[in-house]
Amino acid sequence: MQQLSSAAARNRSIFSVPPRVAGLVALTKPRIIELLLITTVPAMFVASPTVPSFELVALTVVGGTFAAGGANAFNMFYDRDIDAVMDRTKQRPLVSGVVSPADALVLAVGLELAAFLLLWLTVNLLSAALALAAALFYVGVYTVWLKRRFSSNIVIGGAAGAVPVLVGWAAVTGRLSLAAWVMFAIVFAWTPPHFWALAIRHRDDYARASVPMLPSVADIGKVVRQILAYTAVVSALAIVLVFVTHLGWVLFGITVALDAGFFFYALPLRTDPSPRRAMRLFGYSITYLTVLFLAMGAVAIVHHP
Repeated sequence: MQQLSSAAARNRSIFSVPPRVAGLVALTKPRIIELLLITTVPAMFVASPTVPSFELVALTVVGGTFAAGGANAFNMFYDRDIDAVMDRTKQRPLVSGVVSPADALVLAVGLELAAFLLLWLTVNLLSAALALAAALFYVGVYTVWLKRRFSSNIVIGGAAGAVPVLVGWAAVTGRLSLAAWVMFAIVFAWTPPHFWALAIRHRDDYARASVPMLPSVADIGKVVRQILAYTAVVSALAIVLVFVTHLGWVLFGITVALDAGFFFYALPLRTDPSPRRAMRLFGYSITYLTVLFLAMGAVAIVHHP
């Protein structure tokens, strides 16, 4: 039995990822990158008159991953003092000491340079410039300037997370159109209700760290009203996108159903703004954006010759 246990331990050590490597990967916030790419790739299928090549999609995805990962790594580098105070983030690599601040900064800069060069040399300059601009906006405007000073931080800062749809569109067409900007606006307006729902759950954490996220500094009634207002804007923009992209009644039906679901989860916050109820909205908001963009991409494929 002891021999079997020793063999199992050796096998685990062979296939385990070294803590420092795992920490460097964690700095890029892979789960956030996944959501960003879910908006990038469908935008490419909608933008293209035919199915875009696998090579173009892959290069755009890799470039976008590098750009977002670099921005996220710098965010963790800059916010390591806040992360050490908050229960939600105190196990992050820079707080636990798995990764050094210097290594995090090198990773952030290296990924941004790699992203720009890859997209510029293999896709086009516009997509490379947009990806770099999004990273600089997230780092300079949101992380350094807004996050610690203004309760509107995520409203304005959310623009960075909306740029990947523009990167995807530009990768295919080399320019931006009205449909691309409507997609951008959807993600931009979606970000506040998505993030504020999570922030309701962690409002004490943000207060302890002196980060003025709206739920930690405003009356909960105001927060809920803002969530509902942005939900209405997202829903309206999603309907507009159906007609701007000319993707037909199937997508219209899916969009209406998704919009109804958003209100189904948001409206109960008026009478029950509890963390539990807010997290239900948070979970649905991810489903909303994922299904909306995947459906858009799927319908676009069907429409392609």
